[in-house]
Amino acid sequence: MSLLHWGSEFSASRMVERTSENAVSMDLNSASTVVLQVLTQATSQDTTVLKPAEEQLKQWETQPGFYSVLLNIFTNHTLDINVRWLAVLYFKNGIDRYWRRVAPQMSDRGKLTERGVLKFLDESEVGCFQRHLEKHSRPNDGEIVCEISASKSSDDEILVELSEPQEWISEQLLRKLTVNGFVEPHKNMEVMLASGIYNFACSLWNHHTDTFLQQVSSGNEAVVLSSLERTLLSLKDSSPETLEAHKIKMAFFTYPTLTEICRRLVSHYFLLTEEELTMWEEDPEGFTVEETGGDSWKYSLRKWEKILKVKATFFWLERFLLPRRPTNVEDMNALLIKDAVYNAVGLAAYELFDSVDFDQWFKNQLLPELQVIHNSSPVDDFEFRTDQFLPYLETMFTLLFQLLQQVTECDTKMHVLHVLSCVIERVNVQIRPYVGCLVQYLPLLWKQSEEHNMLRCAILTTLIHLVQGLGADSKNLYPFLLPVIQLSTDVSQPPHVYLLEDGLELWLVTLENSPCITPELLRIFQNMSPLLELSSESLRTCFKIINGYIFLSSTEFLQTYAVGLCQSFCELLNEITTEGQVQVLKVVENALKVNPVLGPQMFQPILPCVFRGIIEGERYPVVMSTYLGVMGRVLLQNTSFFSSLLTEMAHKFNQEMDQLLGNMIEMWVDRMDNITQPERRKLSALALLSLLPSDNSVIQDKFCGIINISVEGLHDVMTEDPETGTYKDCMLMSHLEEPKVTEDEEPPTEQDKRKKMLALKDPVHTVSLQQFIYEKLKAQQELLGEQGFQSLMETVDTEIVTQLQEFLHGF
Repeated sequence: MSLLHWGSEFSASRMVERTSENAVSMDLNSASTVVLQVLTQATSQDTTVLKPAEEQLKQWETQPGFYSVLLNIFTNHTLDINVRWLAVLYFKNGIDRYWRRVAPQMSDRGKLTERGVLKFLDESEVGCFQRHLEKHSRPNDGEIVCEISASKSSDDEILVELSEPQEWISEQLLRKLTVNGFVEPHKNMEVMLASGIYNFACSLWNHHTDTFLQQVSSGNEAVVLSSLERTLLSLKDSSPETLEAHKIKMAFFTYPTLTEICRRLVSHYFLLTEEELTMWEEDPEGFTVEETGGDSWKYSLRKWEKILKVKATFFWLERFLLPRRPTNVEDMNALLIKDAVYNAVGLAAYELFDSVDFDQWFKNQLLPELQVIHNSSPVDDFEFRTDQFLPYLETMFTLLFQLLQQVTECDTKMHVLHVLSCVIERVNVQIRPYVGCLVQYLPLLWKQSEEHNMLRCAILTTLIHLVQGLGADSKNLYPFLLPVIQLSTDVSQPPHVYLLEDGLELWLVTLENSPCITPELLRIFQNMSPLLELSSESLRTCFKIINGYIFLSSTEFLQTYAVGLCQSFCELLNEITTEGQVQVLKVVENALKVNPVLGPQMFQPILPCVFRGIIEGERYPVVMSTYLGVMGRVLLQNTSFFSSLLTEMAHKFNQEMDQLLGNMIEMWVDRMDNITQPERRKLSALALLSLLPSDNSVIQDKFCGIINISVEGLHDVMTEDPETGTYKDCMLMSHLEEPKVTEDEEPPTEQDKRKKMLALKDPVHTVSLQQFIYEKLKAQQELLGEQGFQSLMETVDTEIVTQLQEFLHGF
C-alpha cells in the first residue's frame, strides 16, 4: 500500500509526494503539524497567505492518509474553532468525492469509522459525518453506518441526549429502506442496517416513554414536559418492553382522562390570549403574517401547541363538532372557544375525515353561523352564482381595493390580489364599471414591488383577469401593460425567472383582446426569438402568441418578423418532439390560411421539408396530416407558388415534374385516412380537385384516386334534409352569426371575432364541395369530350360512382 511520508523537510507550500511501497508508516504527529499549519494559513484574511495554502490543500485532497490527519485535527477540541471547521469541510468534501472502496484516497477508511474515534465528535459533527456516509456508501458499506449507529446507542447517556434531528434522520432512513424493498434480504447489508436502526429507534422511544411515566408523579413540571416532548417526537412502538410502564400507561390514560385532557388543550391553550387580541386590534396584518424563518419556530408557543395537540384532540373534536349551535356574537368567551375549536378542526381535518361528515357539518352548522353574522349573505352552497353576487360587487371590490392600499406586507398584498383576481375572473365583463381605481393603482404597486418578484407575479395574474374582463377596452392599459409584458418576457432580464410564465399568459390574453395592432405591441415580439431558443415548456404558449399576431395583423407581422421566425422554426423542427413539430406546422398552416399570397413566400424554406415528408410517406399520422394540411393550402390558394415549389423539388429529386406530382397525389390518396379533422379532409378534396380540368396524362391517371377522396369528403361534410331529400354542405358559412352566450360561457374575445371573419374568406367554409365537384367534372367533360370523359369515369369503382351520383342529384 502506498503511504505518504510526512517528513519535516516538507514545508506548507510544497506538494506531498508518494513514497515507494517500502516506505515507513505515516507519522501522524508530524503530518498533523504540517497540515495544521496549512489549515491555519487557509483561515487567514491575507490573500498572499491564503491562496498558497488553499492550493496546497487541494493537492493533498488526492493523497492517502490526508483524511486521517484531518480527523485528528478536527477532533482536537483544544485547537482554534475556525481551523477545526475548515478541517471538517475538507473532510466532508473528501467523503463526497472519494468515499469508495476502490478509491486510494480512502484506503484508511476503516480507521475513520472506529467507535473510539467517533466518541471524540460533537453531536453536530457525528450527524454531518453520518449523513455523508449514508449518502455515499454503497450497499456493502452498510456495516460502517451500522457501526456509527451502534457507537451512539451503546451509551445510555448519549442515547438520552441524542438530538431530535438525528432521531428524524434515523426514522427517514428506516422508512426509505423499508418502502423501497430489498433483493435477497438475507445477503443485503442494508437490511442489517435497517434492523439496527429500527431496534435503536424503538429503544429510544421506550427509554423516553419509561422516563416520562416515572417522572409524572415527581411534580417537576419542566422535567415532565421535557420527557413528554421527547416521547412524542420519537418513534412510536406498538410493543413496549417494560410491563410496568405499560400498566402505568393504561391505568392513567383512561377515556375520561383523555377526553378531559383534549377538552382542556382546546378550550385553554387554543384560545386567543389578551396579548393576541390586542395585537389583532392594533396590527391585524402583523398578527396574520407568521414568522417562519430562522429559529423563530423554537420560541413560538402556539407552534409547539399545535404539534403536540393536533393528533391528540381529533376524537374529542368528533363529538364536539356536531351538537354545537350558532354562537351569540355578543358572547366574547363563547366566540373565543368557537374560534379555538375551528382552529383545532383545521389542524386535525385529516384525522377527522373518516369520522365526521363535513358536508352535513357545513350545511347544519357553518351556514347558520354565517347567517347569524350576515343575515343577507348570498352564500347558500359551494356554487358561485354571478347574479347573486352582483349586488355586493361594488362594495366588495371597493373594500378589497382599500385594503390593498392599506396593507404593507407583501404576503398580505398577494392574498388581496388573489381575491381580487378571483372576483374579476368570476364576474368577467361585469367588473368594468369598478376597475378604474385599480387600474390607476397597479402601476404604482408594480414600481414599489421591484424587489419583490412574487408580488409582481400576483400583479401579473391580476392583470390577466383584468384584461379578460375589459376586453377591447384593455387597449387603454397599454402604456402600463406593454412595458410589463416586455420586462416579464425578456430572458436577458433576471426577473424573467419568476415572471416569464405569467408574463407570457398576459401577452397572450392581451393579443386575444386587442382590437388592432399598435407599433408598441408589434415591437414586443422582439422577445420571441430568444424564447424559442429556450425550447422550454412555455413553447406551447409561444406558438399561441405567434398565432395571435397572425390573426391580428398578418401582413405587417409577417413582413417584419417572418424571416427570423422561419429561421427559428427550421432550427426547432430538427430539435423538438413530434408534438412540437406539429405545433410549428400549425402556425405555418395558419399563416397560409390567413395570408395565402404572402404566407408561402415568408415560410418558403420550410415547405420543401413538408413536400419531402409527403413524398417519402411520413410515418407519424399526426405529422402527415399536418403536412397534407399545409400543402393543401398552397395547392388550393396559391397555384403559381405550388408550381414553382414543384419545379424546385423535381430538381432536388432528379425527377420529371409530372412524375413527382403523380407520386405526391398517390401518397396523398393513400394516406388520406391519417387526416381526422373534417376541415382538413374537405381541404384535401378541394385541393386535389383544383388540379382539374387537365389533359395531363399523369393527373388523368390519378383521376380515380381524386374522385375517391372527393366522395369521402362528401360523406364527411354533407347532411341530408329529411324533408326535401337534398344534401347540404354543413361547413358553409354564408353570414356572420353572433353566438348566443349563456351565463356560464365567456363572451367571445376580439380574436374569436377575427377567426370568424377569416372563416368567411376560407374556401373550406365558403365553397360548397358538392358544387365544386360538379363544376370540375363538367369542365373535365368539356375538355375531353363525352367519349373521353366516359372512359375516364370507367376507371372509378362503380359503387363510388353511384354514391357520387346520389350526392350530385339535382345538378
